[in-house]
This record gives sequence, structure tokens and C-alpha cells, in this order.
Amino acid sequence: QVQLVESGGGLVQPGGSLRLSCAASGNISSIKAMGWYRQAPGEQRELVAVITNSGSTTYSESGKGRFNISRDNAKKTVYLQMNSLKPEDTAVYYCNGRVILTTTPPYEHNYWGQGTQVTVSS
Repeated sequence: QVQLVESGGGLVQPGGSLRLSCAASGNISSIKAMGWYRQAPGEQRELVAVITNSGSTTYSESGKGRFNISRDNAKKTVYLQMNSLKPEDTAVYYCNGRVILTTTPPYEHNYWGQGTQVTVSS
């Protein structure tokens, strides 16, 4: 099937930066969209940023101006550059991929990574 593996999380001071990566692998024909979501303790999972196969992007209001999502199609990898981090950004960040599989007929499915912890604290 498909695996999404996140990396790049860690501990950073307020105002600092982190770059998250998510690599997709498996029987992938194409990727319709990839995105980042986050979930803080006791909170609902929320969208951070999404990029479609056409390159269009969507950001949460809190991420606009601070976060940037990008992709490397050849590597089947999506990145989230996070700048000017705040304690409120502390959460587990999950990669999400809307993937078209190599099955016949083609099958589209949504996959989640296991998450990577981002902690913003001084």
C-alpha cells in the first residue's frame, strides 16, 4: 500500500524555524494533494497547509505569512517550512496524502502519517 513518513520535528525556541518533510512511498500512481495537519493535546486535528497537484496552496489563518508548503514531485515529498514559531504551534504534525494507487481500476485513497512532534518553548 502507501506509507507517509514524517521527519523534521523537534524542540525549537519561540521565533525559531523548523522544516518538516513527508515522503510518500508505495504503489502510487499519482498524488492528488498533500498536506499538513496538527493536533495539540485535548484539541481537534486542524489543517495547517495543503498543496494540490496543480500547485495551489491553502493555509490556516495562523500559518499565513509564517508557514510555506512546497513539494518535490520526483521525490514524492512535501515540505512545511515553519518560521516565527510560537508556543501555540506546539502539536503533533501529521502528513496527509490524497493518493491514486496503481490498481486497476485506479483507486483513490486518503493516507495519514504517524506524526512528528513539534514543541515550541523557551
